[in-house]
Amino acid sequence: MTFQDVQLAARRQPFEPFRVVLTTGDRYDIHHPDVIMVGRRSLIIGITKDEKQTVYDQTIKVDLFHVVGIEDLRKKPKAKSNGSSKP
Repeated sequence: MTFQDVQLAARRQPFEPFRVVLTTGDRYDIHHPDVIMVGRRSLIIGITKDEKQTVYDQTIKVDLFHVVGIEDLRKKPKAKSNGSSKP
């Protein structure tokens, strides 16, 4: 994953919450653009006590080498069923 990939998610307008997924299996939810700083080789992620906060209580530094994905946190609509159990 490149810094441009993360930066694109962080700067999306309007902002859409996303999750940063690491090689370790750790996941960090980003609910506001003010709680992530994107560098060329690392991210600084602000950890908040409440997802509605726009200021962090502590930070974690993550090497971009360990970022394996970005997931959308918006709720996905459930697939509608036509009621048939046969294809």
